[in-house]
Amino acid sequence: MSNATDSVRLGVVGLGFMGQTHATNARDLGHEVVAGADVVAETREEFARSYDATTYEDFEEMYRAESLDAVAVSTPNSFHEAAVVAALSHGYDALCEKPLADDLAAAERMAAAAEDSEGFCMVNFHNRIMPAVEVFKGYQEEGKFGDVTAIQANYVRSRGIPGVGSWFTNEELSGGGAVIDIGVHAIDLALYLMGYPAVEEVSAVTRTEFGEKDEYVDPDDWYEATGEAVFDVEDSATAMIRCAGDRTITLEVAWAANQAETREFVVRGTDAGARLELGGEELALFDAGRQGTDHLVESQVVDASLDHTGWAGSDKLFLDAVARGAAPERNTIDQALTVQRVIDAIYRSGESGTVAVVGEDDAAGSGERPE
Repeated sequence: MSNATDSVRLGVVGLGFMGQTHATNARDLGHEVVAGADVVAETREEFARSYDATTYEDFEEMYRAESLDAVAVSTPNSFHEAAVVAALSHGYDALCEKPLADDLAAAERMAAAAEDSEGFCMVNFHNRIMPAVEVFKGYQEEGKFGDVTAIQANYVRSRGIPGVGSWFTNEELSGGGAVIDIGVHAIDLALYLMGYPAVEEVSAVTRTEFGEKDEYVDPDDWYEATGEAVFDVEDSATAMIRCAGDRTITLEVAWAANQAETREFVVRGTDAGARLELGGEELALFDAGRQGTDHLVESQVVDASLDHTGWAGSDKLFLDAVARGAAPERNTIDQALTVQRVIDAIYRSGESGTVAVVGEDDAAGSGERPE
């Protein structure tokens, strides 16, 4: 397509909450929601009514029957690979929900498919597209923070376990629990704020403490449990992620915990630092000066805004790139693959009780510290 004002013909795979979110955003941005695919008949019927779109039980049939420019994939994690790889094989551009896949091997196959395709794959790391992050990156490009050497990354809910019986708590469908569900956001944002350095090793503890306790399930019941009550995943984790140049990310992630909720990120640089919240708009800056006398400065960024943020901002980034015919430079599949390697290392370290090595040539990892 020639330019960002062209209307994109979008197909959606997985027509639940996030599929409908992508469809609504696309429509609001002036694009055409052509078709959708889902295995649940009632969901297909609702989508067809809401978006005046043709629906299919099989996404492969949709890919063959429709003339599409792009596809948004929002299925359970274990089905990302099949839907995205098939879309890329048709030359369609694909937006994939986070995480890239349910395990590292699948993520690597998806990245290889994208490399060989005329289409591109972008991953929906929507928390990057927020005013606080945009302002931080602007200051960072000017060199304000010097070298960012340490980040404290938190995504902790006090009560937020998805409904037991939903696919989120079933490892076969999800690939994991809190780490792969919400921890993926914290890992990506921390790496993004740090400039995506090479990740070398991870030391982690994963826990399953609250999954069988009804009082810790999300009180808003935002995701309906429809299947067998399976809970075979972790509900929290603590990790130390060591990156090239002795940069570190300390990660706390939990679906449920006996503490106040927090999404606080603390960024420490050699020249200045910052504090922000995952998905938030406020940014605090920390600096030092010698005007008059040595002193510390804490300042607040105010009135920062974006026309499209979060999910809408991510969808706009994707659809504009489709319309231009050029892959976006942000939220790339290579970055998503790095996040998947970190997730894999967290699970390996948590299971083995040792440090897990991370690297392109050590994807399986020994769980042993290199000599």
